[in-house]
Amino acid sequence: MFLLITLVLLAFSIGGISILQYAFNIYNKEIYRQSAQALSVSSNSIEAELRKMERLSYQVSTDQYLQNYLLDLKKATNEFDRFLIGTKLRKRLLQVGALNKYVNSLQVYDSYGTEHKVGNQSLILSENRLNKIKDKIKFKEGGSEWIYPDDEDPSLIVARDARYYITFSLEQLGQIVVRFDIGGIVSDIVGNIDKEGTHFLMMNEYDELIYSLNDGLTEDDIINQFGDKRGYNLIEIEGNQYFATYSPSNYSNWTYVFLSPYNSLFKAISTVRTAVLITYTILFLIVAIIGMRFITNIIRPIESLNKKMKRVQTGEIDLFIDENEIEFFNDESGEMHDNFTSMMNQINALIEENYKKQIVIKDAEYKTLQAQINPHFLYNTLDSINWAAKVNGQKKISEIAESLGYLMRSSINMKESLITLEEELRVVKSYIVIQSHRFEERLIFHLDISKNIMACKVPKFVLQPLIENSIQYGLQQMIGICEITVQGKLCGDNVVLTVKDNGPGMDEEYLEQLRMDTYESKGTGLGLKNIRERIKLLFGEPYGITIESEKGKGTRVTIIIPYGGEDDV
Repeated sequence: MFLLITLVLLAFSIGGISILQYAFNIYNKEIYRQSAQALSVSSNSIEAELRKMERLSYQVSTDQYLQNYLLDLKKATNEFDRFLIGTKLRKRLLQVGALNKYVNSLQVYDSYGTEHKVGNQSLILSENRLNKIKDKIKFKEGGSEWIYPDDEDPSLIVARDARYYITFSLEQLGQIVVRFDIGGIVSDIVGNIDKEGTHFLMMNEYDELIYSLNDGLTEDDIINQFGDKRGYNLIEIEGNQYFATYSPSNYSNWTYVFLSPYNSLFKAISTVRTAVLITYTILFLIVAIIGMRFITNIIRPIESLNKKMKRVQTGEIDLFIDENEIEFFNDESGEMHDNFTSMMNQINALIEENYKKQIVIKDAEYKTLQAQINPHFLYNTLDSINWAAKVNGQKKISEIAESLGYLMRSSINMKESLITLEEELRVVKSYIVIQSHRFEERLIFHLDISKNIMACKVPKFVLQPLIENSIQYGLQQMIGICEITVQGKLCGDNVVLTVKDNGPGMDEEYLEQLRMDTYESKGTGLGLKNIRERIKLLFGEPYGITIESEKGKGTRVTIIIPYGGEDDV
């Protein structure tokens, strides 16, 4: 019972926690959906600005005036001409887009490596950074290349070679560098997010950090923290858990990431989860205590009743009630005790009544035995008749008296349920002697028994009733001679005994009644049903008798018993 209650509580607890966990997952997905939607809008806006910067670099590199200025600078022979051309080039850069909101500077390097820059936040690039730019764009053949911010330059750069396309010579004229304020772009677009502990990251395909909106995270902090960068997951940075939402770029191989502090997002739901677990634990303990008390109230009466039954088993029928037994509630268990007590009282009354009846029955039997004729007196009388018949030469009377005496001794002596087939045949022969003197030439009897089955044990009076039936329903119901044949042989492990006659037989309806044991016996002896039941009781269901008959063609009754069955009885 305790295990059952525990399993029920666990089932409800697991079900409740599963539902709660399902709700948490739905909450996580909703957080992700909202975050992903905001991130998608933000990333699309950022990429729009990035495309503008890339188009600006392309516009600068393909501007007809700027191309001519760079070509003139390449062909100029004195510094004054270069100065004049450089002034024109910078003015043109201002016209093309140097004053764009997010452009820090437009910087052009001619074929001599001279820098021409304009912009609100122009910066002289270090030699290392400039060489890095040139190395990256050298194999692009005029295509754009992104240069990420570093410690000395926080601007994101898009750079490309300037090639002379007017005459399709594609002569290398210099390098175009567009420096723009990625921080300003991100701040304007993503500035509405909660900045307390929230991070916006831009990462390339190598998990290198391109830009981080809020300071505090370095590339060493986030390296190897991101998996396939799809959907969302929980990551841990410097002991703090973050809810990371990813949005791959449609424009490049970059990935945009929102990192939101887990505690700020899930503080409420974590509190609910803890409260639910504590509540479930307290309820489990309370229900377990109540359940134990409930189980005790059920088990205690059952154990008490079990003790009463054990006392009754030992024979203490009158003393089965414990004097110190507590009074139970008037519930099902109490009713069981009351019913058991009532039952035992009735049993005691019946035992006493039956004991008195047995005394009366024994007395009646004794008186009945006194009134019975002594069987030995009857045997002695038949023996006297037999000898008197022999002395007077009455052989027929002598044979009848001797056969009748043997039949009476056999029928009264029922101590043994099995006798040998040889002994059973003596009973049959004694009965045939009496009937032969009665019916004389109208009765012809044949006996065909194999000698190797004479020692087989058969139920007592198994053949005589069948012969009696043949005489009663065959011989007495016909005019003429009745032949009765008894056969016996060994078939495998079984003995098959057959009693057949040439009497009038029986119709199918009555034969079916005999087979189904639904007929009404017309005699007072051992009927077919009795013989069948005795054989099955002694040897088992596979054995018994079968009846075959046809109107006007006689009857055959077959008995099948095991040859070795007598060893098991």
